[in-house]
Amino acid sequence: MAEDRKAKLAETNHWDEIFAMRDRQREEKRDALQIVSEEDLPLEVSRQGLMRWYLHPSITDTAISSYLFFQQEIPPGSRSGRLKFQGNQVMVILEGKGYTTMDGVKYPWKAGDLVSLPLRDDGIVVQHFNTDPDKPAKFIATEANWLECTTVDRGCGFEQLEDAPEYRQAKQNG
Repeated sequence: MAEDRKAKLAETNHWDEIFAMRDRQREEKRDALQIVSEEDLPLEVSRQGLMRWYLHPSITDTAISSYLFFQQEIPPGSRSGRLKFQGNQVMVILEGKGYTTMDGVKYPWKAGDLVSLPLRDDGIVVQHFNTDPDKPAKFIATEANWLECTTVDRGCGFEQLEDAPEYRQAKQNG
């Protein structure tokens, strides 16, 4: 098997392949979107809740792909899914009030606040709660797109620990 691999690898000039990759990437980005408008994005019902993705690894028509960037909306009195992930994410609260639990500790927030979710070797467990019974909470969040170079597990495991209520309801309604 090692000899087969060696022979297969010998068929490619890997240095030239880097330049070919560069050229493909340049071509893919030539007409890429510089502006992404909220009204052009669907509000997705996911296991984490209601999300609108601006930058995502599977969205390939944007000028950059080195970040994940999304908006999340939490309906009045509801909560997001509970998630274990590496951390290293920044959230800006656009509307509403509530709190985030991180590893069981409660951190209150309101519109205008920035929430920093730290990078931890073993990951962090987070969930977001809207404490307003009448108005939705909205935030935007970003983190580096390490998914391609470190895999989705990002060294700590990536697990959906609890689904958002809206997702469970949508699944039940089919």
